[in-house]
Amino acid sequence: MLAEIITIGDEILIGQIVDTNSAWIAAQLNQIGIRVKQISSVSDDREHILTALAEAKGRADIILITGGLGPTKDDITKKTIADYFGVKMLENKDALENVTRIFARYNRPLLEVNRLQAQVPENCEIILNKNGTAPGMWFNADGKIYISMPGVPHEMMYMMEDGVLPKLKSSLKLPVIIHKTILTVGEGESFLAERIADIEDSLPPDIKLAYLPKLGQVRLRLSGYGDDEVLLKEKIAGFAARIVERVGDVVAAEEDIPVEKVILNLMTERGVTLSVAESCTGGYISHLFTQHPGSSKVFFGGTVSYSNSLKESILGVSEQTIGQFGAVSGETVEEMVKGALLNFKSDYAIAVTGIAGPDGGTPEKPVGTVWIAVANVNKTSVKKLTFGNKRQQNIERSAISALNMLITLLRESGK
Repeated sequence: MLAEIITIGDEILIGQIVDTNSAWIAAQLNQIGIRVKQISSVSDDREHILTALAEAKGRADIILITGGLGPTKDDITKKTIADYFGVKMLENKDALENVTRIFARYNRPLLEVNRLQAQVPENCEIILNKNGTAPGMWFNADGKIYISMPGVPHEMMYMMEDGVLPKLKSSLKLPVIIHKTILTVGEGESFLAERIADIEDSLPPDIKLAYLPKLGQVRLRLSGYGDDEVLLKEKIAGFAARIVERVGDVVAAEEDIPVEKVILNLMTERGVTLSVAESCTGGYISHLFTQHPGSSKVFFGGTVSYSNSLKESILGVSEQTIGQFGAVSGETVEEMVKGALLNFKSDYAIAVTGIAGPDGGTPEKPVGTVWIAVANVNKTSVKKLTFGNKRQQNIERSAISALNMLITLLRESGK
């Protein structure tokens, strides 16, 4: 069973907003056994929408559309879909009651433009929008299912969870899709592929292996498709175990979670704590940890010591060290991480200093030069890295490199 997702809106195509809807919808569909064949974005143009619908019909069994259902003149999706099916627009009683109820709740007058939200193509079954005025629409036509939903993310998500997904599951015979993800850090995609080439070659046709590289890490995702859920899980578990045994030295987790969550889980299990001393990353490492619930069990906090004076007063970095070696140096970052351990009373610490760019570099220390240190009471590891001249990329790469170094130290420490 194949699906296609079409997002409608000029704001997506000019980069004014990011299309997060498609990724979320695709994940939800995958969980119930529906594979997404293609994702498309089209402008608020009648001909573009009609063409996209016609092309999607030839590729997919289920076509999901988001956007263009608002009350303003630029929202043309409903009328265009009616034209696509060659049907009239009618006022839907349930949709009108929903719109009326919403405006009454906020003691606002119901304008004619709002009443028009209840107008839908005559061949659709509406999906009530409990969080907005634009109803969703479900069409069965020529053996295909078309589902149109609002583009506002929270409206679309509630509609999918409450209406669309249950209806799809009840009306279709769907296969089982099982995913198993192994997170690796510190080894490149090509090296991993070479190490597990024979295992990959032995995979049966119903199981696929995907390499999902990211800065400093690669997720290995085994995906199985079939009708027997128990058998499929057993087969995937067997291949996953073989991969973990082969590349266990770089495996950070046997689940699909980010590196910082791996660290939080491991440190929570061991009952140890962490602090940070950030300079060029400007609090980004702290953000990675604190976005996760329960991080306070592990993460004490730290300092964003951009200036030399704060490195000295808060972390105890020697003025002589900075004077002789510079703020961006192995000597300075080592004193930063030791200062974090001492002053913040944590079991482990991370320190980062560097030149994020795009300016501030010198011939000896070009933009992208970063020093990272991780430490506990028994060991300190210091590393110099050289990235490019893109500021945000340098910040993100510095952070993930620091996390990878901390995982290595945690492994070596074993407690």
